[in-house]
Amino acid sequence: MDSFLGLFEPDREGEGEDTQLPPEPQLGNVEYKLKLVNPSRLRFQHLVTQMKWRLREGHGEAIYEIGVEDSGLLTGLSEEEMTASLETLEQMATTLGATTTVLRQRIVDDSRQVAEVLVRKVPDDQHNIEVRVAVMGSADAGKSTLLGVLTQGQLDNGRGRARLNMFRHLHEVQSGRTSSISHEILGFDQQGEVINYNEVMTSEEICERSSKLVTFMDLAGHRKYLRTTVQGLTGYWPHHVMLVVSGRAGVLGMTQEHLALALALDVPFFIVVTKTDLVAPTEAVLCLKALLNAIGCSKTAMIVNDLDDVIEAGSSQMSENVVPIFCVSSVNGQGLDLLTRFLHVLPPGISLKEKERLEQERCEFQIDETFRVPEVGTVVGGLLTRGVITENTSLLIGPMDDGEFAQVTVQSIHRNRAPCRMVRASQSASLSIEAAPCPIRAGMVLVSPHEDQPPKGCFFFQATVSVLFHSTGTIYPGFQTTVHIGNVRQTAVMEGIMATSGIHTNQQASVLFRFVRHPEFVRVGARLLFRDGRTKGIGKVTQVFHDA
Repeated sequence: MDSFLGLFEPDREGEGEDTQLPPEPQLGNVEYKLKLVNPSRLRFQHLVTQMKWRLREGHGEAIYEIGVEDSGLLTGLSEEEMTASLETLEQMATTLGATTTVLRQRIVDDSRQVAEVLVRKVPDDQHNIEVRVAVMGSADAGKSTLLGVLTQGQLDNGRGRARLNMFRHLHEVQSGRTSSISHEILGFDQQGEVINYNEVMTSEEICERSSKLVTFMDLAGHRKYLRTTVQGLTGYWPHHVMLVVSGRAGVLGMTQEHLALALALDVPFFIVVTKTDLVAPTEAVLCLKALLNAIGCSKTAMIVNDLDDVIEAGSSQMSENVVPIFCVSSVNGQGLDLLTRFLHVLPPGISLKEKERLEQERCEFQIDETFRVPEVGTVVGGLLTRGVITENTSLLIGPMDDGEFAQVTVQSIHRNRAPCRMVRASQSASLSIEAAPCPIRAGMVLVSPHEDQPPKGCFFFQATVSVLFHSTGTIYPGFQTTVHIGNVRQTAVMEGIMATSGIHTNQQASVLFRFVRHPEFVRVGARLLFRDGRTKGIGKVTQVFHDA
């Protein structure tokens, strides 16, 4: 979707191109309306149906351009017509249980107005729209400090005070480096105002008061924790990646490594340059532009300087090869307001139609973490990829070392550190389970019982893979590599490479894999990522052999 930057930049008033936008797109979540003044009952019903479709296209969010013709001509409305149109738009949204927020307004042709309005509908069975953002970047880039400032609402003191609440282990506090996956939330109310721990005391209050919830996954930046970082990307299915780059250190090796992972997994990303209070970000931004324009990336960098750029970035990031770049300081707060506004308009990563389809399927909960809580018992954390789980649901957990599954019961459910009664597809949660066999490990799944097709683990599977890089040039049968498939992370051997003796960098082939330690639950069609040192490749599972 082309941007609306020229629509709202004051210094461009009077220029000819300001009177014309691209024609209204047939698909997507952007709708042009010249005016909405006193529509008939039949016309109002048609408008509501149209809004419902745009909301579905935008995964629960739609942008309306008022005072704009279908051709893109900025005709504008009088003040009375604009007021009446905004009232009608709000009535349409109310009919669907949605809310409206005016993002921008501007005068054209002296006295006529145009406006850009965000329409947001929270699904009937949810408190809010949720967006998952994975935070990546090299060590010492300021990831945890930035998250601490965003979620706690307090600036850093320049010595890392803001990051202390992000750490989960004592050695992280002592070293200042994240080694595990931590989760933090940032909420926005219906008016787009930030709700964080500076406004409320508990995460439960943030969830209840927010119409949109951004869940951050703080991933490790040091190379020795790379497998944990990859696990967070493949296991939690983030909708977006926030790549954090230090303005002092610039683009490092791990920055390029994390960028390559986001590209390989096809996750939309944006970049935040930190520590602008210490050094001008000019050199870091130039390096990022060169990196984004390189072969294999082919992205267009967009420096976000004002609120108009935020609107453009939010509308074009998903549909175009545009990568927004924010320059911020966690010490003096420079640029943080633009970053939070961008997070407010950041689109969800899954459509309502797709979410409804996934909820109708058999339950599948991917276990990424396991805990033993006193007086509670076994607790597992992870992502529900399919189905719906409620309290007292009977599920199967596995695979065990023999490939079989055991029956367990869900006692209680927590989401965002608050108790709840239900978790739906594409939501992360922690489940307390009883009658749990030992041992339970990350990589297992909880699935619905099915007499006709009981779940089983497998050692062997076949996948079509592409080698992104291999230092010695050719990969031969017998090559051992770490394979990531969703929450599964295990060493596997390439037992056979079909129709060729070896695979080279940038080549594709069908490969037979064998897990080394124990069987895993693998689905046909699942995305695969394998790595060993600097060797990296991606692929898709095409066949699973349960009886091998």
